[in-house]
Amino acid sequence: MAFRQSSGVSFGPRISPAVKMIMIWNVIFYLLQQLLGSSMTRYAGLIPYSVMGQGFLWQPITYMFLHGGLFHLLFNMFALWMFGSELEYQWGTKRWVKYYFLTGIGAGLTTIAFAYVAIKLGFGNPRAIYIPTIGASGAIYGLLLAFGLTFPNRPILLYFLFPIPARIFVLIFGAIEFISSVSQSDDGISHIAHLGGMVFGYIFLKGWPGGSSRDRWRRDKLRSSFRIIEGDDSKDDSPWT
Repeated sequence: MAFRQSSGVSFGPRISPAVKMIMIWNVIFYLLQQLLGSSMTRYAGLIPYSVMGQGFLWQPITYMFLHGGLFHLLFNMFALWMFGSELEYQWGTKRWVKYYFLTGIGAGLTTIAFAYVAIKLGFGNPRAIYIPTIGASGAIYGLLLAFGLTFPNRPILLYFLFPIPARIFVLIFGAIEFISSVSQSDDGISHIAHLGGMVFGYIFLKGWPGGSSRDRWRRDKLRSSFRIIEGDDSKDDSPWT
């Protein structure tokens, strides 16, 4: 994706401070994964039973920094930079960090709840509570939602070819994640985590104290300032987010 301003087109914003730090920590965790292997996933990945049955309460945070391979890491960091940096410059670092971790943790909690509820209702995989989920995409989808709400009319260059408004881009990907979650798509991706990140992001932006009126004012103020055109497999069976 590329940003269209009056002076021309640039491929993405300047990397913002919190985005840079989160990228660094993701790389550090990825290197630790290469050194420690599957034990890193067992203790730092999100395993519903480990959280609920063993008290591994840090996992809804640490799973966000693990990835299933180099491509998985690079793709998520690319999206973090493209969608996250501009939002941080608009909101401020403190607010952005709160939102990022809220959506990431919310995505993790949604994954845990869905695993247990699905089993309880008899349509889930009984072993789902023992399968680790890793990746930052729950938070990334939260950022995608925020970007679409903040800059609804900005064109995003889908596959670097087809420009569509950000709000439509968000609706398309939200629908894909909803359908994939309901159908329990067996593609190795935790679609419910993506959907959870978007849901928690929407609640924060529209409903929670400090998450609506102030953001709306800032969005209205900056909405017309510029326009945009956007244009190793895992060693285990952990779903990617």
